[in-house]
Amino acid sequence: MAEKRKLFEDVSEAQSKPAEPTGGMIDAGKRGARRAIRVWLMLLFALVVVMIAVGGLTRLTDSGLSITEWRPVTGALPPMSAEAWQSEFEKYKQIPEYELENKGMTLSEFQFIYWWEWGHRQLGRVIGLVWALGFFGFLATKRIPTGWTGRLLGLGVLGGLQGAVGWWMVASGLTGQMTDVASYRLATHLGLAFVILGFIAWYVYSLGREERALMQARRLSEAKLFGMSTGLMHFAFLQILVGALVAGIDAGRTFNDWPLMAGGILPPEAFDIQPIWRNFFENAGLVQFVHRVLGYLLLIYGFITWRRARLSANADTRFRFNAVFAMLCLQVVLGIVAVLYIAPWHLALAHQLGAVVLWALILRARFAARYPVEQSIRGAA
Repeated sequence: MAEKRKLFEDVSEAQSKPAEPTGGMIDAGKRGARRAIRVWLMLLFALVVVMIAVGGLTRLTDSGLSITEWRPVTGALPPMSAEAWQSEFEKYKQIPEYELENKGMTLSEFQFIYWWEWGHRQLGRVIGLVWALGFFGFLATKRIPTGWTGRLLGLGVLGGLQGAVGWWMVASGLTGQMTDVASYRLATHLGLAFVILGFIAWYVYSLGREERALMQARRLSEAKLFGMSTGLMHFAFLQILVGALVAGIDAGRTFNDWPLMAGGILPPEAFDIQPIWRNFFENAGLVQFVHRVLGYLLLIYGFITWRRARLSANADTRFRFNAVFAMLCLQVVLGIVAVLYIAPWHLALAHQLGAVVLWALILRARFAARYPVEQSIRGAA
């Protein structure tokens, strides 16, 4: 017979092993591989930044129109024989860029620009693969935190849309008298890349803290500063789009004096193209002028936002806005130097990557305004 347990022994044992709390809805967001997903998103962020840099170099080397077909699957393989290379070269000879700018180009010169564009497209495929492996891997193992499946799926949808926009951009330079892609399509392509970067960055910041901590931090949200940083984000995005227009028509290599343009405030022949609205997209002088003016206004608004952030009681928030304003000043200097030296590729690329850093810092500061980092009373003092 089993030995009878004493009443007091049962009570003692029950009290010595209390049940662990199960947590409520607030804790539900903690479930899942938050840290692993955050690392995966950081990898995606880095790949998109590299993609932007390679895209910039592809444009600066005039390589973007070297591949005249969109083959998302079979295009992953480059030409593997002399006949295949010659076939690609013959296709390139049919487009306006070859006829109007590169007539007489040798096969080896064509291969140089082809590899740049192939690498650009290949990197896009790598990003898509990294996203798919990560998303479906986390989904299959049920490690995605509550409420995050739609957000992570949305990144993949945006990535697919970016590929389609990329071809829409390239197609604009394959017919008519175009020797480059349409500048407004280039701006759309680059703008969407920054939208994707923005979502990834925000998700990385969000996954760095538990849902409960974020909900508690939001009670200390600085609404005025958050609103001003949101305006700064939109203003910076507009400037990025106009910068893409400058790049699309090589406007940065015209009117290389500063602070004036050809000795005047307005560039000459600023509204010569008809209808007038086309000047804001196609007139190199006017497009560069708009980019300059927006840069000045962005700097002023950034200074106002920074001054407002100085009033924050949170040291971490103040530090993040300090970083934003410092980077904004550096970006203005990079833009001026690029103009004065006729936008050589290394300065143009530095200016473009500076925009990426500024974009991430603005989002980081905005996140702190909405979800301030906890600090001690001594730290607040």
